[in-house]
Amino acid sequence: MRASAAAFPALRFMNHAVDLAAHVGRFGLLMRDVVRALGDVRTYGPQTLAQAYEIGVRSLPIVFLISAFAGVVMALQAGYQFTGTVPWSIVGSIVTESILLELGPVLTALILAGRVGARIAAELGTMRVTEQIDALETLARDPVSYLVTPRILAGALMVPVLVVFADAVGIVSGWLAAVGTLPMTTTDFLEGARLYNKPFDYAYSEIKALAFGLALTAVPCYIGFHATGGAEGVGRATTRAVVASSVMILLLNTLLAKMLL
Repeated sequence: MRASAAAFPALRFMNHAVDLAAHVGRFGLLMRDVVRALGDVRTYGPQTLAQAYEIGVRSLPIVFLISAFAGVVMALQAGYQFTGTVPWSIVGSIVTESILLELGPVLTALILAGRVGARIAAELGTMRVTEQIDALETLARDPVSYLVTPRILAGALMVPVLVVFADAVGIVSGWLAAVGTLPMTTTDFLEGARLYNKPFDYAYSEIKALAFGLALTAVPCYIGFHATGGAEGVGRATTRAVVASSVMILLLNTLLAKMLL
């Protein structure tokens, strides 16, 4: 009995490992089809523009709001932590580097994982369970070229643009908060901002944004594209898409920091 009881956790682990390997394989096949579909510009071109508007323009308000609060909080916390110990100009360095290297791209990607990732998974999942994707295949239309490729390309194009806005708004809001609430001037803030700033910091922020943009669209596309189980299955797929894309963003964030910094 003990041996049998001990075997169940190992069996469950093996089943989870097999399921994970199957998901990785199917995801790789889907990405292969996406790459193959890049030559069919007439199919995915108009859809890419529509998805770019949905992902980019419609996400601007929430991106502005989140990045503004991030910049203000960073300035206030830096002022609290370093009161009387270091020059006030260091606040400018902390705000600028924190926004560029971490908060700008990561917070933007996590917010978009909830807003964009959930929408993508719900749309594709609904089309799968209502057999609309099967209908496209019956009509000899490539569903990957029509549905998946535009969303991934739009994410790769628009997330870096959104991160540029997020970085700018975060730094400006941090500057306004620092000058307005701390005994420092704009000159102090700019002096600190230039202290540790490097040209690669801007490239690093955009590299992360590109990787995050691919992750937060490709993962929900895969999960929604393979959804099953009717309306309840679409709900589960949407939840899994948000969680999986958020975890992927955090994993990529760690890997890129290790490789590039």
